[in-house]
Amino acid sequence: MDFGTQTFGGDIDQSMAVRLMQHLVVPTFVLDAERRVTIWNHACERLTGIPAAEMVGTSDHWRGFYNEPRHCLADLIALEKYDQLAELYAAHTTPGEFGFGLRAENWCVMPVKGERHYLAVDAGPIYDDHGTLIAIVETLRDMTDQKLAEMALQSLATKDSLTGLANRRSLDDKLELEWKCSLRAGTSLAFILADIDHFKHYNDHYGHQKGDECLRSVAGTIGAAVFRPADMTARYGGEEFAIVMPNTDLAGAHAVAERVCVAIRALAIPHAASETAPHITLSLGVAALVPDAGNSQETLIADADAALYRAKDSGRNRVSIASAV
Repeated sequence: MDFGTQTFGGDIDQSMAVRLMQHLVVPTFVLDAERRVTIWNHACERLTGIPAAEMVGTSDHWRGFYNEPRHCLADLIALEKYDQLAELYAAHTTPGEFGFGLRAENWCVMPVKGERHYLAVDAGPIYDDHGTLIAIVETLRDMTDQKLAEMALQSLATKDSLTGLANRRSLDDKLELEWKCSLRAGTSLAFILADIDHFKHYNDHYGHQKGDECLRSVAGTIGAAVFRPADMTARYGGEEFAIVMPNTDLAGAHAVAERVCVAIRALAIPHAASETAPHITLSLGVAALVPDAGNSQETLIADADAALYRAKDSGRNRVSIASAV
């Protein structure tokens, strides 16, 4: 909907446009130049659960969408506060991209209805014959189902279907991103590889269904032991897991690996076929380095892999660290 060059003469409350807006199937509200609600159409009543009688004449339109007072898209146009777009909306156009209007998307809590909706919003100004702002129209489209489907597809593309951890593709993307960031900042990047000890024997002894249950339990425990939002825990392949830890040196990563190792022991998942312990255990290899022109992501992974095999050769159920660089 392009509001960019529309002008209206006379009293907006008496116009045919007003009557049309009232009966649009698209949720629509209109603010006057002082940002008071002049129209809150029937579709907007249904979307928000708030009758027009409570809204018209007030500046409380935010109540339909948020728990606390904040600007809606129409407010930003009226106040010309375009610098707040990125702060308030997950996605948005830039001023001038669609004439004088704006488009944006965001999750809204819809407090009266008590349910979150993902709304696509269009807003634009209306001017009189003299070019004076007399109103701002905001229309809303409920995109919740589409957004949830998109998020589900995204999850399928980035998550391991069995464990719910990040998959190998996500891990590779994360490692590449953090490598570049660490290279620019001159900070240490850590990588941990973990392998369930004698997992093939476990599968042979207990069956693949129990094996899948074991993988899920181990994955959940590893994920819970890695606290920082910036870190990523992923299924590396088969019974192997990996952890990427930006801005972390060897000592810091070693501490996390030991915590993971202890947490897996504490699960006490019986493993009668293990040659190491009567329960499931992990072997872990830890590496960390500061990226520079003389090394690479492959160097970091190879260091962690070598440390993992040292842990296995030393009796398993333990952590081994690579040489610091």
